[in-house]
Amino acid sequence: MSDHSPTGMTSGFDRRAFLASVAGTAVAMPLTARSAEAPANPPSPQDPSLPVDMTLRVNGEDRALSIDARTTLLDALREHLGLTGSKKGCDHGQCGACTVLVDGRRVVSCLTLALAAQGLDTTTIEGLSDGDALHPMQQAFVDQDAFQCGYCTPGQIMSAVACVKEGHADSEENIREYMSGNICRCAAYPNIVAAVKQAASEIQKG
Repeated sequence: MSDHSPTGMTSGFDRRAFLASVAGTAVAMPLTARSAEAPANPPSPQDPSLPVDMTLRVNGEDRALSIDARTTLLDALREHLGLTGSKKGCDHGQCGACTVLVDGRRVVSCLTLALAAQGLDTTTIEGLSDGDALHPMQQAFVDQDAFQCGYCTPGQIMSAVACVKEGHADSEENIREYMSGNICRCAAYPNIVAAVKQAASEIQKG
């Protein structure tokens, strides 16, 4: 069958023109749809390395900081606020040396972003004592000789305070279980358990 109309016949339909028109529309429509969906001026992503202004409440005091948004709470405390009592041990949340209290709950500060602690109360080992008067748990660690090298001791003490307040210091078995996230490479565990037991009654009274 010929694409041309017989001589002498006229038609308002041109098959080739129609096919060309359909093909052109099929190509143009997806491009038009994509351009309609895309915003005219998409916002530029913020550079994560730029400093962020924030405030940390540490040991009852508000401290203003300008830090990288990726800074951990541990690094904010040690490197930016000079509170070096919290130790950097494994830096993987496995040894407990960096334990601090955030709103009364123990956290491993090496795995906690500083920004996550904004608006909350952070307590470090420096904030436990009342002037020269040691916290009952600090005094118990001294009395029971519950440390040797001392590197893990700040984290042990902070975790022990939380252990008592959580109600898990009612037996030696529970103390061992709920203090198991804090590693003492010097193996002073019997003395640590004795210190937690000594301090528990006084903390609970207070």
